Amino acid sequence: MSLAALPQDPHAPRFRVRPPANWMNDPNGPFRWRGRHHLFYQHNPDAPVHTNVHWGHASSPDLAHWERHPIALTPTPGGPDEAGCWSGCVVDDGGVPTAVYTGVDRHHVGLGTICLARAADPDDPTLAEWTPLPAPVVTGPPADLDVVMFRDPFVFRHEGRRWALVGAGHADGTPSVLLYDCDDLTDWRLAGVLLDGHDPAARAVFGGRATGWECPQLYATQRGEWVLAVALWDGHPWTTGYLTGRLDADLRFTARTGGLLDHGRDFYAPAVLQEPDRALLWGWSWEAREQDEADWAGVLTAPRVVDVHPDGALRVSPAPELHRLRAAEPFVTAPGRTALPAAYDLTVGARERTTVSLLRSASGAELTVSLDPGEGTVTLDRDGWPRARGGAPVVVRVPPGEELTLRVLVDGSLFELFVGDRATITERVYERGDDVRELGVTSGASVTGWALVPPRRG
Repeated sequence: MSLAALPQDPHAPRFRVRPPANWMNDPNGPFRWRGRHHLFYQHNPDAPVHTNVHWGHASSPDLAHWERHPIALTPTPGGPDEAGCWSGCVVDDGGVPTAVYTGVDRHHVGLGTICLARAADPDDPTLAEWTPLPAPVVTGPPADLDVVMFRDPFVFRHEGRRWALVGAGHADGTPSVLLYDCDDLTDWRLAGVLLDGHDPAARAVFGGRATGWECPQLYATQRGEWVLAVALWDGHPWTTGYLTGRLDADLRFTARTGGLLDHGRDFYAPAVLQEPDRALLWGWSWEAREQDEADWAGVLTAPRVVDVHPDGALRVSPAPELHRLRAAEPFVTAPGRTALPAAYDLTVGARERTTVSLLRSASGAELTVSLDPGEGTVTLDRDGWPRARGGAPVVVRVPPGEELTLRVLVDGSLFELFVGDRATITERVYERGDDVRELGVTSGASVTGWALVPPRRG
């Protein structure tokens, strides 16, 4: 079934990856195979709550049209993943797609094992069936590092050899990323700590709040630098960050700068796919409302192309394939006021202070984005649309210039804002029955917007 054809709660995104119902969280194992992109995700098929974790599965020929597949990984009774198939990645192991994931058994005390599952039929372009190996390849963290959090393997290649990162937290409250040699996927050997929270660059960017780094991801940039992305855990999911640096031949990562991977409050658990000419990234957007009677929770973001600028700052933009979702003609081409569809792709260019209004309440409150090119700031103000995790304005700072460009992708309750190609803000906004979706842009700005429609192929 096409994901765009799922039954509709008005808050439910139609064009992003999510299951038809119940819980989803982290994206897992983005992978390209036989001309299709595959994307897996944490999923409870029985209820919209975080338990009973499986791997859901969707794939796409074009990053716009996603099709749902049967559940890929299911906990094995009596096995190392009996209490959940948690986050990980997918790699090509000698022509066989292989999932590398965190297994949790029934004695779970916060420490996972590293498990493998192989595609049952590598010639099946949908990769519909997977066979788990009966025993984990790593039974737990190294005994001498006092690790109390251990999960989320990420496998990458460096100078022709295969290595893996594992997210960790230590008993003294220090977060880290562990490094393993896994050139043979069935034989893992600890190579040390890639980076920890005592690193000066990491401390300057992330502070000291996080006690664990989850979902570590590493990608090579077009300039030859590397970017380490992590989800910051402080006993609960908190936020995400990145560090730009150098990866030496001896696998020493030297960070030089970094920042927030996303400035919004509803983005977590990044997953990266390194392609020959680019890197793609997805994140999990959780629900920012109480789960009351909704029968679903969670959605994945749009795919983002990530790189770095010469100054080391993140370079990020929506995948160009998302143009396939645009209607044939734009619904707006000039400033002013106009009705907004439920899902849209909007670009605003400002050479002076500009206010963009996206939603209006019956009381007159407006959800606005303010652009100030001279100051290099973009401010999302959602006063009047409270959220479970706080509703203060979000301010993003970028280098000032003559023009500031904002691209807004909205799909149901999922709002993704791209500030030039330097920053993103992901937030969930839930309309009420008397709210009005109306675009208002002050004069002097350039504006173009398209409704999102079921994707066209080609």
